[in-house]
Amino acid sequence: MPAMQVRPPDSPLSDGVVSLRPWTLDDLPAVVATCSDAELQRWLPYLPSPYTEADARDYVRSTQIGWRDQRGGTFAVVDLDSGEVVGSIGMRVLDREQAVVEVGYWSAAATRRRGLTTRALRLIARWLFESVGAERVQLRADVLNTASRRVAEKAGFVLEGVLRSGGLNPREGRRIDYALYSLLPGELD
Repeated sequence: MPAMQVRPPDSPLSDGVVSLRPWTLDDLPAVVATCSDAELQRWLPYLPSPYTEADARDYVRSTQIGWRDQRGGTFAVVDLDSGEVVGSIGMRVLDREQAVVEVGYWSAAATRRRGLTTRALRLIARWLFESVGAERVQLRADVLNTASRRVAEKAGFVLEGVLRSGGLNPREGRRIDYALYSLLPGELD
């Protein structure tokens, strides 16, 4: 089995409805607006609060680091109809030899429940299987985060179980149980 090659695609990934492209500094207002959302901060408890333009600048710059060292990468999710940034989706290599990758995502409040994040998840999974060489794509979601879990399930990911007390949510003062989902190459529709 050839080793995974984690390089950004030559052009944005697209399904005709959404596009996945690298983040730019022009995206700072969208990052600040989305990462300031109370619902997103609930599920991503390590986001700074209040979330500032400096935090957004650090985020956009950090998205390039994973690409350089081939550990992973992050895309802006763009609604092709409006041209607006509607979220983020990224991946990181968990085990290069075994070709295992983990993905994560977030979406802007105004664009939730439109299926755009599900489309982005399918796009990145297809790219990971066909171009990067992944043999397993997995994701974790707080068991209480029904919206994120619904995205995974609609994209075809299979619930494998729960990682009990797998993390900490310091904002809510509780341990997190993570639902663990996976997708294998032959399971993507």
